[in-house]
Amino acid sequence: MLPSNDVLSSTMKTSSHDGRNLDKSNPRRKELLHRREAPLETRTDLTPEATKDISGAMNAILADVFALYVKTKNFHWHMSGHHFRDYHLLLDEHAEQLFAMTDVIAERVRKIGGLTLHSIGEIARTQRVLDNDAEYVEPLDMLSELMDDNKTFAARLREAHNVCDEYRDVPTASFIEVWIDETERRTWFLFEATRQRN
Repeated sequence: MLPSNDVLSSTMKTSSHDGRNLDKSNPRRKELLHRREAPLETRTDLTPEATKDISGAMNAILADVFALYVKTKNFHWHMSGHHFRDYHLLLDEHAEQLFAMTDVIAERVRKIGGLTLHSIGEIARTQRVLDNDAEYVEPLDMLSELMDDNKTFAARLREAHNVCDEYRDVPTASFIEVWIDETERRTWFLFEATRQRN
């Protein structure tokens, strides 16, 4: 919750980064109060419709990334069996790659004037990746499930890319192209690790 104008006013009277007094006669005070109460108006040449559609697509991707990250870490933590070390390290590498996407996605949404996810609850309501809360999952079943999740995730990245292309949002589309390649690599590694079953 934002502070009321009275609280903000009393704080601002003596709190300027360069030590100047921000009392009521100071025009800077009025500007700061106005900016504090103004709606988000990030400067972008994208239309409001483009910002809404791209933000929606990317927030769904962000929720999926968080869900896939947690599932990958879950399987990393609960890995067992003969290939424990190899699979444990592989999934840790995959999780790091996924987590590295989160800040880039959220900041891209903000750069184009949108709002991004606020909480774990919002992630849970938005994610399309299914959780796996089973106490025990066979190691190869873990890898197979993650392979399918990554394959589906690549398709969703392509859908988001189409939205960006529609509005000529080249920077977001460029990020997505890299993420598609990384996702296909994860899918490939997981497929090869489970190949005896396929």
